[in-house]
Amino acid sequence: MVEDAMTNYDSNDEEELFEHYKIEVDQGQKPLRVDKYLVNRIDQISRNRIQTAADAGSVRVNDEVVKANYKVKPGDVVTIMMDYPRRELKIIPEDIPLDIVYEDDDLVVVNKQPGMVVHPGHGNYTGTLVNALAYRYKDLPMYNNEDTRPGLVHRIDKNTSGLLVVAKNEHAKTHLSKQFFDKTTKRRYYAIVWGDVKEEEGTVVGNIGRSLKNRQVFTVFPEGDYGKHAVTHYSVVERLGYVNLVECVLETGRTHQIRVHMKHIGHTLFNDDNYGGDKILKGTTFTKYKQFVQNCFDVLPRQALHAQMLGFIHPTTGEEMVFDSPIPEDMAGCIDRWRNYIANRGTE
Repeated sequence: MVEDAMTNYDSNDEEELFEHYKIEVDQGQKPLRVDKYLVNRIDQISRNRIQTAADAGSVRVNDEVVKANYKVKPGDVVTIMMDYPRRELKIIPEDIPLDIVYEDDDLVVVNKQPGMVVHPGHGNYTGTLVNALAYRYKDLPMYNNEDTRPGLVHRIDKNTSGLLVVAKNEHAKTHLSKQFFDKTTKRRYYAIVWGDVKEEEGTVVGNIGRSLKNRQVFTVFPEGDYGKHAVTHYSVVERLGYVNLVECVLETGRTHQIRVHMKHIGHTLFNDDNYGGDKILKGTTFTKYKQFVQNCFDVLPRQALHAQMLGFIHPTTGEEMVFDSPIPEDMAGCIDRWRNYIANRGTE
C-alpha cells in the first residue's frame, strides 16, 4: 500500500513544498536496503534523492530514523520526506524590509505582509520572501545555493498576512518540516466571512483538491473520492451583521484550506476574489449599502485572512514556542467600519 501524503499549506503558489510517501512493506518482501526498496516502489525517483533524504534524517521505519543501508522487512512502515527537485531559477537577493518577530541561529519567524509572494515562481520572480531572505542570509550555506525555497517549511497565500517560520540550516528545516507533516504545529487564523454563522463554533471536514472545472481554484469533495483530507475548526469571534469575524484553527494544511472550507459551508471570505467574496453576498439592495461595502473593499483590497498565531517545538532546544501577530491595519479598519455600520444603522 502506497500513500502519497504531500504536505501543503495555504498558498497561491501552486507547487508543493515537500513530497511525502508512506509505504507498508509487503509480507513477502525479502530483506533489502531501504534506498533500493524505495527506488523500486516510487515512480521517477533517483536513489541519490533517497540517500540525501536519509542523510537528513527524513527516512523513517516504524517512526524511527534509519540510514540508507537499513534493510526493510515485512510489516515495516516506511516514510520518506523529500524536497522537490530544485528548479533552474536564479534567486536574486533583494534588500526588502521584513517584519522579524523572532530570530536565533536555527530559525526566523516573520510576520508576512499582504501582497508578498512567499517564493519565486511563474510570474513572480522578484520581490518575494525568498528574495528578501537570500539577501538577509547571503552568508549562510542554505541561502547560497540557488535553491528556490531555502528554509521554507510552510507557506501562506500572497494576499494573506501573518506568521511564518523559516529554517536557517538543514537540521532546523528537517525538524520543523516533520512537525508540519505530523500536524503537531499550532496555527490559528482570523478571517472576516460573509453571512451570519449559525453556530458559535463548528468543524469542517472535507477533502480538498483542484476544481475539476477550474484548475486555478480548489474545492471540497465531500465524498472523499478526490483531493486530500482536510479539517478546519472555526468559532465566531464577533458578529457584525452581514459579516462575521471568525477564528479558524487548522488541523491539516491544504492549499487555500480556510478559503475553500468556509465557502463550502456558505461563508465565503470577505473580498476573496478567487472564490467570489469580492461581490456583495449578503445585505440589502440600497445604494448606500453598496457604496459602504465598496468602501470596505477599498480599505481591505484582499481576502480577509490573517495568520494570527503559530506554535511549534524549537528544533534544538525542544522548547515549545508560540507567537502571536495582531490583526493588521487593513483588516482592523474593515472591522471598525462594520462595527460602525451596525451600530448606526442596525441591519436595515
